[in-house]
Amino acid sequence: MIELSTLDYTLIISIFSITLIIGIWVSKEAGKSTSNFFLSGRNMPWWLLGISMVATTFSTDTPNLVTDIVRTHGVSGNWVWWSFLLTGLLTVFVYAKLWRKSNVLTDMEFYELRYGGKSAKFLRVFRSLYLGVVFNVITLAAVNLAAIKIGAILLGLSPIETILMGGIITVIFSAVGGFKGVVYTDFLLFFIAMGGTIGAAYYLVNLPEVGGIQGIMSNELISNKLSILPDFNDTDTLIALLVIPLAVQWWSSWYPGAEPGGGGYIAQRMLATKNANHAVASTFFFNIIHYAVRPWPWILVALASLIIYPDLASIQEAFPLIDKSKLGHDLAYSAMLTKLPSGLLGLLLVSLGAAYMSTISTQLNWGASYIVHDFYKQQINPKATEKELVSIGRIATIILMILSTLMALSLNNAKQLFDIMLEFGAGTGLVYILRWFWWRINAWSEISVMFSAATLSLLFAFSPLGNYLFGAINESGIISEGIFPQWSKLIIIVITNTIIWILTTYITKPEKKEILYDFYKKIQPGGSGWKHIIQKANNEGKNIDKNTTQPWSVPSGILAMLVGCLFIYSIMFATGYWIYGFTTKAIILSSIACITGYLLWQMWKKIKATIF
Repeated sequence: MIELSTLDYTLIISIFSITLIIGIWVSKEAGKSTSNFFLSGRNMPWWLLGISMVATTFSTDTPNLVTDIVRTHGVSGNWVWWSFLLTGLLTVFVYAKLWRKSNVLTDMEFYELRYGGKSAKFLRVFRSLYLGVVFNVITLAAVNLAAIKIGAILLGLSPIETILMGGIITVIFSAVGGFKGVVYTDFLLFFIAMGGTIGAAYYLVNLPEVGGIQGIMSNELISNKLSILPDFNDTDTLIALLVIPLAVQWWSSWYPGAEPGGGGYIAQRMLATKNANHAVASTFFFNIIHYAVRPWPWILVALASLIIYPDLASIQEAFPLIDKSKLGHDLAYSAMLTKLPSGLLGLLLVSLGAAYMSTISTQLNWGASYIVHDFYKQQINPKATEKELVSIGRIATIILMILSTLMALSLNNAKQLFDIMLEFGAGTGLVYILRWFWWRINAWSEISVMFSAATLSLLFAFSPLGNYLFGAINESGIISEGIFPQWSKLIIIVITNTIIWILTTYITKPEKKEILYDFYKKIQPGGSGWKHIIQKANNEGKNIDKNTTQPWSVPSGILAMLVGCLFIYSIMFATGYWIYGFTTKAIILSSIACITGYLLWQMWKKIKATIF
């Protein structure tokens, strides 16, 4: 436990007060309707929503997760989430405009736009609870778990004390201010969080016992942790850390903030933009900051922590009062923060508090939108007034926070939750990508893959069969070998689930032609996957295709996605090599970033002209 100065307390109290004031300030407008409460009237600019997306994914559990990954697998271990850049840019250049053109209030409403009948209603209601409650509570629990660990290490607080201090204020401004309150505070909280993180990284890396960048580069304890790419001579590690994420994981797994085809709170922000151009720009801006700008301060602190706390035993020795059930490599980030001086410590605590509030408020508002619009209004009270729906949204916000707190108390580390969510969504991504472009996909396709993914994930994670097939894992790695290597688990789940949903698609009846006609006419997705429906409509004298004179935009969108990946990865790696002092590599990658950035700008001008 550390002692906070008057300056530290002033900084902390100030940020909490400002967020409450913002929430109260916008509360009157937020309470007018569900559109205002959950989308702020659909008139938000791209830059504000882009920063809001970044702030939302900048949570208290994120530096803990990165620290856990770096300490366990080295810098290259981050490919497990760096690979999601492909998902993000596919959303930017292909799906963002489709979502904005759908004009739905939540992405769950999409189901009754794309599908029809009782199966569509069931899918909308079930998935709203599945994502809005189950998945959302898991995500919130990860954030609360990180806050609990930070509170225990830095302030000596019990889990309940930590959640009460940060959670109550966050719930109040989330419930009162709605989406606009969340987005406005995100703008402020992002800059505070970035400032605190960069300041902390600079100070901690230059501690005498660390010795600056040179000390990190020359330290034998971490010489094998520095590489941005895995060791190509270690086949199993290469497959697990690089090949699987880039070849399979990015398109096959549903993960909050990196949903294949867009979705979740990313879709919520795209739907809140002024128009389709703003939807595209906001998501692209988010991906640049999320991948190219933010990771390195966390990575540097994680590397420095390996010098001061080389293993779990050293963390336990330094903080003997920490509950052993919460002991993990992710604690090292909080442990390093205890070495910050007064003022910078307060700024860092404020930045972590900002990150906590930003993510919690977004997740609460997003989850509540599902509960209100896609469950309560659809199943409980279809005639509910706007005032009543807003009230239900505020009640749902409080309930979600309570549930996530209870779950956080039973968990161990951030990586544990990351893996659970990846496996829970494994194999579902292809459906979400193709449902816009292949008419034959129906509601049962999604229902089947959702249930099979959950069943297989639970079976492999919590039954003896999973240990028998893939081995058991603890904090130190695999402790018992299975028939198959650990990295094959995701592939087996994806292949099995893909077979199940494709078979289900062909066994069940297609959606009614009227539903398909209406969907195509509104969205205009294009592509050969809709030729059968377009021809059928033409035969009936119905013209549903408005883009007969324009080329299909998806190929150019995919090309822009690939160029965008080169652009952002070049910036990210160049930054790392500049920090490491590898000047030649840094110059080459910086040059590639400039070239691909120019090409991308030229592509964007053409793509922008096709969005309407």
